[in-house]
Amino acid sequence: MEILAQILDFFLHLDKHLADIINEYGTLTYLILFLIVFTETGLVVMPLLPGDSLLFATGALAASTGALNPWIVIPLLIVAALMGDNVNYFVGKFLGSTIKKRERILFFKREYLEQTEEFYAKHGGKTVIMARFIPIVRTIAPFVAGAGSMTYSKYILFCIIGAILWVPSLTMLGYFFGNLDFVKKNFELVIFGIIGLSVLPMVWQFAKSKLASSNKTTA
Repeated sequence: MEILAQILDFFLHLDKHLADIINEYGTLTYLILFLIVFTETGLVVMPLLPGDSLLFATGALAASTGALNPWIVIPLLIVAALMGDNVNYFVGKFLGSTIKKRERILFFKREYLEQTEEFYAKHGGKTVIMARFIPIVRTIAPFVAGAGSMTYSKYILFCIIGAILWVPSLTMLGYFFGNLDFVKKNFELVIFGIIGLSVLPMVWQFAKSKLASSNKTTA
């Protein structure tokens, strides 16, 4: 419980913890940010690391302290996200045939893989871009794309577009709005708001699928 409390505290007060990291490690903070983004996008077993909120807090601190240069942070974290996605994709490619032969590996069921493949086939590459903005999904999506039938040439194009949209948009959002008095005094609420907006498409899609299945049952 204590570990969970520490993790929650880190999420909700990310601005203060990131400021402490900057004070302690200086320019090594760039490497730490790189590793966090790479790990969240590259290791399918680490989907709970902060992504959106980290980018927002990084932008806010870049504006308020000047200790971080946004023109270094943004390209660096785009590269981190792309490298993580590629690792995740090829791990999925390697394990894909094994998952299809078995009912379950860890928390991956063959059924989930088949459903995701259908979703990719229906909505195409824009799914990869949309997934980038949804916590947990952005960690799982590259793995499933690799394990499924999406070719790398198709995947990497939309992966690059997604990273270029994701990193600058949230970082600059923090840069321009993160130091408003309201945001600084209510950082926890802002983080919850970012998370809520991020998961809204997933909730909407889930509600739509449930409603569609309910209509089929009653028909």
